[in-house]
Amino acid sequence: MAESERHRCSWANHTSPLNLKYHDQEWGVAVHDDRVLFEFLTLEGAQAGLSWTTILNKREGYRKAFHGFDAKKIARFTKRDVERLMRDAGIVRNRAKIEATIANANAFLTVQREFSSFDAYVWRFVGDTPRKNSFSWRDDLPAMTEQSGALSKDLKRRGFKFVGSTICYAFMQAVGMVNDHEVGCFRYNEL
Repeated sequence: MAESERHRCSWANHTSPLNLKYHDQEWGVAVHDDRVLFEFLTLEGAQAGLSWTTILNKREGYRKAFHGFDAKKIARFTKRDVERLMRDAGIVRNRAKIEATIANANAFLTVQREFSSFDAYVWRFVGDTPRKNSFSWRDDLPAMTEQSGALSKDLKRRGFKFVGSTICYAFMQAVGMVNDHEVGCFRYNEL
């Protein structure tokens, strides 16, 4: 089947090549690498109030600015680093979001120490198995769930920022904790 003939989720149709690649190769794929989990948690928080396309366009800038999402390095950032990042056009220049990334790096390291990995911690919110939903249209998808609410509440208790229930659900979708590809999408059964 030709690439252009594949049926995709409605949100991925008529979109940029970057969004299309993200849909086809990343969205909903189970992630168990702590660094990648931290990347998605950061990017989903950065998206608040913006489009995912904006974030995807700045993803490489984020990787550069935040040392490939190395939480140990980010946790050592100072006020001087915040000021440097506020001038970095490669990322969203929002002080609260930048400071949240640094706070989240510290909280992330604490979770790693407690659970041996962030992966072990976060996946327990779905019973260590991806949840497979059966939605036919993007308007059927919830903005949050009981699981994303529980994750949000626990992350906040642990000092994380920009982790509301809606952000947590988008994170869960991105890292494959839930398969929210539409049932007619070619990726639905692949995942």
